[in-house]
This record gives sequence, structure tokens and C-alpha cells, in this order.
Amino acid sequence: MSSKSTLLLAGAAATATILFGLSFLKSAEKPTETKDMDPSDCIQADDVVSIFDDLFLHMQSVLAQLSQQIQQLQMAGQTIPEPQLRQILKSEFERALSVKQKEIFDSHDVDEECLTEATWEFLELEDEYPSVKKAVERFQKLYENVTGEKVVGARPGGVNAKSEVVLSMSKDQLLDVATKYFDALTAAMGEIVQEVKDDGRDLHNPVVAQEVQMKFAAVANDAGESALEKEGVNTDSFKAAIEKYTSDPDVGRALAMLQMKQQQELMAFGLHPGM
Repeated sequence: MSSKSTLLLAGAAATATILFGLSFLKSAEKPTETKDMDPSDCIQADDVVSIFDDLFLHMQSVLAQLSQQIQQLQMAGQTIPEPQLRQILKSEFERALSVKQKEIFDSHDVDEECLTEATWEFLELEDEYPSVKKAVERFQKLYENVTGEKVVGARPGGVNAKSEVVLSMSKDQLLDVATKYFDALTAAMGEIVQEVKDDGRDLHNPVVAQEVQMKFAAVANDAGESALEKEGVNTDSFKAAIEKYTSDPDVGRALAMLQMKQQQELMAFGLHPGM
């Protein structure tokens, strides 16, 4: 997926490496067993879910900020070559991830080796621990969107889940599907905001705002994928279509308008841009 595709998908989801992370996401190699340590005694499935949720929330916010900064540069007339744009996104994403890692591990009082081993153990029993699989693969998907590297479904030994079949889409089909994709994400955020307002809570309170963001992060992927499925399209096909028409000025303008419309709607909900 091109970096323009990354900006589109990240911007849509965000607005409506870590040393452990890179080895975990890329190599998919299970660490050497520690004979006297049972991973289940070291860390529980709920702990793994919580840690990956924290990583996802933080890095989604970082990616949204990077996307906005790059979009501002482009709107100001600065041209950034595609390879350079991709490298900027990847480097900054991984830099921020490496900084955040220790803080998150410390807050959960876990050791990196213990976490890595326990995570693989739970993923080998993914049918018994679906919440771990969902949390890990959501984080993998975010990393994949940034780097373009196929990591979703990575397992010990480097075995990945089967890739989705990529279906061909016309330009008109892409724009129609993209409209429904953005609308679905905006609607999902709208429901969350309404629940908060109904409870009489203040969206400007940082704690409440973070809670809204986390709730949205938990449903955004499902909402977007559900909208695509209703149109008979999978995520890989959607990304491939954006890649195919990435240089088409009509598509570029239409997608930019969809992003602008979404931001306006979110502001009408009472959210700050980039939340």
C-alpha cells in the first residue's frame, strides 16, 4: 500500500520498533523456552490484551499526528517523493514506538522476554484466547498499514494467516466504497460520542476524550471492514484500489473531500480535529 493509502486509512480511523515490536512483528520467531518459567504464571491473557491495547491507542494517535503534519506540508505545496514519504512514516512510527515501549511495560510491571513468550503461547492457542488474537492482530494491522509489510497473522516460525483475495475495482466503485467506509467510521464515532453525552460527561475532559478514543479504536476496524463487506469488498482490495488510482487527480480530490467532510462532522460532534 502506498503512503497516500496509509494517510487515507490512518486519517479516517484516527479522526472518526519497539525493539520487542519489530522482532515480534517481523521475524515471528518464538524465543528460547525458559525452563523454570511458565508464561501463564508470568502474565495472563488479559494482561497481553491490555498491553497491546495501550500500544495500539498510543501509536494510532502518533500516526494521526504524522498524517496531519504531512497533509499540511502537501497542502502548503511541498512535494514529498513517495519513497521518502513512506520512509518518514515508518521511521517516525518506529521511533515513537521504541520510546513508548518501556513506559507501557513498566506501567504493567512486565518483562519484555516474559511478555514475548506469553504472547506466543496464547497465540498458539488462539481459539481459546480470541481476545489476545484480536488485540495483537489489530496492532499488527496498524503496523502493516504504515510499513506495507505483511505481518497480520504472524505466528511463531513465520507462518502468516492467508491473505485475502484482491478484487479489481473501477474508479467509480472505489469512490462509492470509500464514501461508505468513511460514513461507517464517522457513524461509529457518533454513537460513542452520543453515549458519552447522554451520560452527562464532558468531551473536553482529557480522561473522557481518551476513553472515547479508546472505545473508537476498539470498534473502528470492525466498522470499516463491515462497511466494505456489505459492498462485497475486502480490506486488501480496498487498499489495492487506492494504490491503483493513487495518482489520479479526480480520486485524490474526492478522497480529500471525504476526509474534510468527516472532520467537519466530527467537529460537529464536539470533537477536536485529530482526536
